[in-house]
Amino acid sequence: MSEPSTNIIEVKDLVKTFGNFTAVGGLSFSVKRGEIFSFLGPNGAGKTTTIKMLTTLLRPDSGSIRIAGLDPAREPLEVRRRFGIVFQDNSLDDELTAWENMFFHTVLYGVPADERRARIEDMLRFVGLWDRRQDLVKHFSGGMKRRLEIARCLSHQPDLIFLDEPTSGLDPQNRSRLWEHLRRLNFEMGTTIFLTTHSMEEAEKVSQRIIVIDGGKIAAEGAPDDIKRQTETQTLEEAFLTLTGRDLRDDVPGSLDSMRRTRAVWKGKGK
Repeated sequence: MSEPSTNIIEVKDLVKTFGNFTAVGGLSFSVKRGEIFSFLGPNGAGKTTTIKMLTTLLRPDSGSIRIAGLDPAREPLEVRRRFGIVFQDNSLDDELTAWENMFFHTVLYGVPADERRARIEDMLRFVGLWDRRQDLVKHFSGGMKRRLEIARCLSHQPDLIFLDEPTSGLDPQNRSRLWEHLRRLNFEMGTTIFLTTHSMEEAEKVSQRIIVIDGGKIAAEGAPDDIKRQTETQTLEEAFLTLTGRDLRDDVPGSLDSMRRTRAVWKGKGK
């Protein structure tokens, strides 16, 4: 039997168009297993369109994607079992308890009935919410909800998690605590973290490797310090602006708003 690839994500010559507009034009990159990876780009750069293809929400026009060796277009259900996702907007059911939110996720993802309680307890303890398991989510703070979403997306034991602006709207204390949990998750379980964020400071602080995308193509790739050296800048924010310009961007087809509208479809097809 062949050894598993060192890459959990492999993308080659990926293309996606919307009418006459090319959102992604021949994109190629990989993400190593166990990596904390940031995918950065301004509005309209093709970032969200790419993520939608990685997470089975869109089919590419051409090119190839492999998630843990599987093709999302041909094996979407198997691919969904390999990853978890935390959207920027709250996707929890606020009228249910933390336990109930976790339980329904484990059912949806086919976690064996005799393993569900242990999985739920392990993950709630991991994010510090075990004592609040019977509380309604509508009474949780923003930071608690974000931690619960991470616990929920981990309950089917994915090798990879996608985090869409995971600290958006959180105060500094909750941001710090959330990243403590995520670093621990990465270190103790080897979980690959695929991050999108508009916080250059956050990306620079937590990422082992970064790709900056613009115009549907890679503008820069490497460790944060490598990208700063390439652009002869002092901060990642300066590097980002050097690479992508300072003009304001409008959203395009396949944008983040579109991703959020399709979130319910993805959730309903998780199993």
